[in-house]
Amino acid sequence: MNVDPADPQWAKSTYSGSGGTCVEWAPAHATATGTVPVRDSKNPSGPILNLPAPAFASFVTSVKTGEFDTA
Repeated sequence: MNVDPADPQWAKSTYSGSGGTCVEWAPAHATATGTVPVRDSKNPSGPILNLPAPAFASFVTSVKTGEFDTA
C-alpha cells in the first residue's frame, strides 16, 4: 500500500457527533507505517500528533474502559 505521509486520509470516529469536539486519525497511514497521526478536527491545518500504534491503542482502550472519566 502506498501512503503519502504528506497527505493522510483522515477519519473521525463513528461515535463523533456534530459538536465539533472531535479528533481525527489516519487509519491507512497507521496500518502502513505503525505511526498514528492524530489532529483536532476543528483545526485541520494545525499540528499533528504522531503516536506509536501501541500507545494509541492503549489510549483508546483506556477511554473505552472509563479510565479518564471525571464524573
